[in-house]
Amino acid sequence: MKGDGDGWAAAPNGSAVWGRNGAAGLLLVAGQQMLMQHRAAWTNNGDTWALPGGARDSHESASESALREAYEETGILPDSVEVLDAIVTAGPFPADPTRPELAGQWTYTTVIARTKTGETLPTTANEESLELRWVNIAEVESLPLMPAFAKAWPELKKRLTAES
Repeated sequence: MKGDGDGWAAAPNGSAVWGRNGAAGLLLVAGQQMLMQHRAAWTNNGDTWALPGGARDSHESASESALREAYEETGILPDSVEVLDAIVTAGPFPADPTRPELAGQWTYTTVIARTKTGETLPTTANEESLELRWVNIAEVESLPLMPAFAKAWPELKKRLTAES
């Protein structure tokens, strides 16, 4: 059902993560560049850089969720990209019996895709972004990254390097 993924899920050490059914983000590549989102200050882990993405609805695959969220946050149409892979880069985090209001078994899936043209695409940021930017893959680490994305980045970068 549309929107049923909005809400919090249990995470380690008493914390919470967004997306009752998990979350997904789009790692979109064009040549040696990838699309990055500077998250608005009011968002979870605001004022950091990560991938466009968000909560997964119950009827969606991770790829469908990442493409929908990327469209909402960047204006990039799903049919202008080719999905290459989907990798769980965080979780699963078990339910917390002391916080039954929070969903359990949360995962974050990074969906790797490339533009069909091989060129960068124009973007239109929504209110969840301070900025959208095509960044050289070699320069991603120079940005203040969202902690979870920073943890996943070394493995994702290896995969991108192997594919090019």
